[in-house]
Amino acid sequence: MIKSNGGIVGTIKNSFWTDDFKEIYFVGEDKFGNKYYENDMYFLGRNRCVHYNVQAVGFDKDSSNVPAEWHRWLHYTTDDPPSKVPPKERKWFAEHTENMTGTSQEYIPYSTVKPKIESWVPPRA
Repeated sequence: MIKSNGGIVGTIKNSFWTDDFKEIYFVGEDKFGNKYYENDMYFLGRNRCVHYNVQAVGFDKDSSNVPAEWHRWLHYTTDDPPSKVPPKERKWFAEHTENMTGTSQEYIPYSTVKPKIESWVPPRA
């Protein structure tokens, strides 16, 4: 495992993103550029973290940028990170996309059912 801090400059950069000074070790990186770290000296729930890819997300940190295989590891569903034990690929797996709610690309379902409450339309003269 490699220390992630990178000296004084790296520690200041990490504290800007995480608001914390921690000694953490690099575990792996996903295909979106997010980097995952761990230190088992901290108690459970505080020993794993992610540093989001700044070029991809900018200053908008969003947990929907974490793919499912790394989400499993971050939330202690598995002890082995996907960098050591990759998950089985299934043909029905969909490609990971972030949550687009609040943007122009958000999902809006189309309903064919008549609404229960209809708005009043004034009569025409």
